[in-house]
Amino acid sequence: VQLQASGGGLVQAGGSLRLSCAASGRTFSSYAMGWFRQAPGKEREFVAAISWSGGSTYYADSVKGRFTISRDNAKNTVYLQMNSLKAEDTAVYYCAAPQADQAMGVMLRYEVDYWGQGTLVTVSS
Repeated sequence: VQLQASGGGLVQAGGSLRLSCAASGRTFSSYAMGWFRQAPGKEREFVAAISWSGGSTYYADSVKGRFTISRDNAKNTVYLQMNSLKAEDTAVYYCAAPQADQAMGVMLRYEVDYWGQGTLVTVSS
């Protein structure tokens, strides 16, 4: 599967952005999906994951209550709605997927097989 992330940009602290990740292929609904981010000078970190059906989600503590991951299997797209943004959310955001039919939990162990190209989110304070 190929992944294409979009929607990043510059936003003031407290504002909102919605990231999108379009996936190629006809088996999108077989993949759990996730978002990771990498801030300047830091390691890539897990942000959120969603099951293949969209029925289960998981968030990093740092974004819980502010970010929402969702997916539309008819459009082969996963989203990350980011609200109440903080300066520390500034990073390149990557969508990701494990192998088909893997549970979303594998992404918490960084067992990712497919990465999108990344989209930059800059939050000004």
